[in-house]
This record gives sequence, structure tokens and C-alpha cells, in this order.
Amino acid sequence: MLEPTHDAHDHHGHKHASGQPCCAPQEIHPEPEATELDEDALFEELEKDDDHLLADMRERRMAELRAEMMQAQEEASSSFGSYENILSEKEVLLITTSTDKCVVHFYHKEFRRCQIMDRHLGTLARKHGKTRFLKIDVEVCPFLVEKLQIKVLPCVIPFINGVSVDRLVGFEELGESDAFQTAILEKRLVETKVLSMGEFETAAVRKTIFGFAEKKNDDDDEDSDY
Repeated sequence: MLEPTHDAHDHHGHKHASGQPCCAPQEIHPEPEATELDEDALFEELEKDDDHLLADMRERRMAELRAEMMQAQEEASSSFGSYENILSEKEVLLITTSTDKCVVHFYHKEFRRCQIMDRHLGTLARKHGKTRFLKIDVEVCPFLVEKLQIKVLPCVIPFINGVSVDRLVGFEELGESDAFQTAILEKRLVETKVLSMGEFETAAVRKTIFGFAEKKNDDDDEDSDY
């Protein structure tokens, strides 16, 4: 004779799995797999790298723009491309010793040939932006006049790295004519290395000088002693 079946209970009074469950089974959610977590982290890191890369590129570009602006400001402040009238010996010394290439015209405001030289140097200053062009009245620079032994005007002295490399005194090397062409003065300064010019332009100047050499104006002014 079989004994009736009794539900099994644990010591808390709950039924075991062999009997009827005491409540509905709970749904189990699986934990995210490690591969999914790794991919998310990888994408996040890649996004951060892209942000850093873009930031670095922007920073480099900004640095380039700042450098370009500073260079433009330096060129503007140093007056390359213009013909400056300097008012003190100290400023002339400062400019000539801090500029790679510089042309200085020592002049007197009442000398006609100095005014002619001014016109030609002004034209060259606008053409040769890598060389600085200055002029100073000999009356305001007695120390330089004595130091450089300037005795005849106009006197044009080219400087390279702060050292005078040559000098043009009067118009004797420019055809001894008040009507000399700017190209003649330009070629003469090119020879001193204070200006640079292409071979084609130099050849054209040589031809111009050859044709001009025979011309002379009998009414030309003489160079002025100072």
C-alpha cells in the first residue's frame, strides 16, 4: 500500500522545486559580454583621439597664422618697401646694425643733386622690398659724417649686416648727368650685393647703360662738397 505523497518543505516553510513553486520564476538578464564593453570603450577612445588630433591641427594652424601676422607686422613696422627720412644718428646706427641689407643716403636738403638721388632711391625702395632704404640729413649726424669721412654729397652707402660695403659719391659713377636712369643706380647697387636682380633684368640694364654712356648734359650741376 502506497503512502500519499507529501510536498517537501524546507526549514523556512517554502516548497522545494519538487513541489509546486511558491512564486513565479524570475527572468534572468544576462550581463553584457566583455566584447561589447571593449568595443564601446574603443569607440570612445577613438573619438577622443579624433578630438585631440583636430585640436592639435587647429593649434598648429593658429600658430602659423600668428607667425604670419607677426612677420607682416615686423615688415610694416620696419618700413621695408619705403624710403625713410631718419632724424637721429642713434636710429641710423640701430637700423643698419639690425638689418641684413640697408642703403643709406647722406644728403643736404639744399643740394639739388641730393633731391635727384632721393627720387631714384624712392623708386628702388618700392621695388626692392628685402632691402631697407634710409636717408639722413648730414646736419643732424656730425659723428657719422666724420666717422665715415663723408666729404662730397650726395653720398650713398650700402650696408650688409651692419658693415658698409661700398659707397657712391656724387654722380661720377652714374654717367655724371642729372638725367641718369634709375636702372643705372640699381645696377650699381646690385654689384654691391645689397640688392638682388634677375639675369634678364641685369642684361637689360647693361644695354641701357651702354647706350647712355655717350650722352652728357653740359648744364649738369657739379657734386657738392660738404
